[in-house]
Amino acid sequence: MTVSGGGGYPVIVAPGSVNGLAKLLDEFAPAHRYAIIADSRVAELHGDRVRRLVRETGRPAALHTFPPGENQKSRERWIELTDALLADGLGRDSCVVALGGGVTGDLAGFVAATFLRGIPVVQLPTSLVAMIDSAVGGKTGVDVPAGKNLVGAFHPPRLVVADPELALTLPPAERAQGLAEALKHGAIADLAYLEALENRADDLLAGHLEATTVAVDRSVRIKADVVSRDEREGGLRQILNFGHTLGHALEACSQYTIPHGSAVARGMVLAARVGEELGLTAPETSARIASAVRAFGLPAEGALPAPAGDLVRMTRTDKKVRGGAVRYVLLERAGVVLGGDSWSHAVEDAVVEGVLAASSGGGRRV
Repeated sequence: MTVSGGGGYPVIVAPGSVNGLAKLLDEFAPAHRYAIIADSRVAELHGDRVRRLVRETGRPAALHTFPPGENQKSRERWIELTDALLADGLGRDSCVVALGGGVTGDLAGFVAATFLRGIPVVQLPTSLVAMIDSAVGGKTGVDVPAGKNLVGAFHPPRLVVADPELALTLPPAERAQGLAEALKHGAIADLAYLEALENRADDLLAGHLEATTVAVDRSVRIKADVVSRDEREGGLRQILNFGHTLGHALEACSQYTIPHGSAVARGMVLAARVGEELGLTAPETSARIASAVRAFGLPAEGALPAPAGDLVRMTRTDKKVRGGAVRYVLLERAGVVLGGDSWSHAVEDAVVEGVLAASSGGGRRV
């Protein structure tokens, strides 16, 4: 399939597609030299193989690594990787290959976006969260003390190769983290897809190749359609942030001990409850989403990592704040986003704080 944003780029979703990497690079991202960026864990699993595949183009390819973890998506790590590429003598005719999960895709993409004012990047995701969501769309960036992804750039890739076989080594808990984004796609755009994911939760958590390929393909098609119509998040693309405003606050207030998928899962249930409280979302929508979330062992309720007021204050660092008001993506019902004049909606802090308090056991539960 093709994402038309960023001048258009192909997204290949197929088992074994990484084996044709050299031909794909020649066609869509030819370069004088390639720099493969991966965290050390992914490099151990796939680094040598991918470097060999890239070198089948007949051009040099060096592997640059960094420690794994969300805390590595930082300005400091961006500096180190940029300096390493400069030390290697890479020019503007070079290309970055981002090999790994969401952290690597964001970080390596930001390196490419800023290196010599921008060189091409190819996304080669190895995690489900990257295949399903973050590798497509061109968002790159790093985290800062004030919040996630607050420094970055839109830098669409030349090519995305999503080979589900690369994710087969993931343990079930890590697969669940990525599948939270698939649940989001179903919640905002396709109720039948949400139900299909829930029905095949056991297969997806076990790494069933056919089920995984179907999920990656459907999620990429949903995201590609949205991104193609709104590349820079001026309107429609905001719907992809469903659950993320509160999800990012949960992550930050936990000092990132709550994984991204778990935070987004909880954030989706909370956002649906906010809509119900406002009378904008159909009753039982939050319960429907919570059922799907629990099928993957993800949290729908429970203790909060900080007082509700602190979480609400953290939402004010979100990129979707406009005119001093925090804006939330809300649902009309499961599978349908609430539209109107904007795809996000200003919500009073008191409403959100009340929903948060109730969800942690201080009142009505979601």
